[in-house]
This record gives sequence, C-alpha cells and structure tokens, in this order.
Amino acid sequence: MVFHEIKINYTRQTGEDNPGKVKETYLVHNAVTFADAENCLLAEIKPFIFNGELEVQSCKRSQFFEVFPNEGGAYWYKARVEMITIDGDKETRKNVAVLVQANMLDDAVFALKQALKQYDCEIIGIAKSPVMDIFDALH
Repeated sequence: MVFHEIKINYTRQTGEDNPGKVKETYLVHNAVTFADAENCLLAEIKPFIFNGELEVQSCKRSQFFEVFPNEGGAYWYKARVEMITIDGDKETRKNVAVLVQANMLDDAVFALKQALKQYDCEIIGIAKSPVMDIFDALH
C-alpha cells in the first residue's frame, strides 16, 4: 500500500485561548499526486488551524505491506516484519513495514501477532510512529 507521508507545522488551539505551534505527521492513502495528498490533508485539518497558518515541511511516499487500524487505538505503531517464503528448496526472507493502531506497545504487539498469524513471519522491531492519523483521498 502506497501512502503520502506529510509533515506539517501549523498553529492550532492547544487549550483555552492558547494557540500554539505544532509539528505533526499524517498519512494520506489513494492520492494520485503530492498536490492531491496535501489538498486532502488540508481539508481534514482545516477546522483545527488557527489564523490560517500552515507550512508543509515534507511530503514523501511511504510503502507499507499492510495497515491494521483499531478504532479504539490512540497511537500508530510502525513495525518491521520479516516475511518468510519457501519455494521448493529455496527460502526467501524479505523485510516489510506495517502499521498497527493501539493504545500501548503491548497491545500493538498482540494485535500484530493476531493479524499476521496467517503468515510465516517474524516481528523484527516495533516502535511508536509519529503518524497522527491516516486519511483517504477518495473520501
């Protein structure tokens, strides 16, 4: 799955009468161009922007083997998974990136193990991702 990873700086309401600068990272799925991805993100976060100040720091493509959302999860965790395939006598190992949504690291590992139990694979590493949310450009 190909995503556009967009890092932005903007001023948002951070509390009662306290606008503050924030740096956040978002993923946009199904965008054809970088401009489409940026427009989708802007439409989604526009209500939170204070004084219309927004700066796109970077926009790049990121690829994930799979994304496992969980509505109750507060954070996104990025994991490196080693996929193992056997073709005759030849064993092939390939590292892929996956995202899983959870509240804590232990929950993320458990959810990832459950989601990947159909595959012959090994979790190499997992850590909290800076990704705040994922949006779909087709919606």
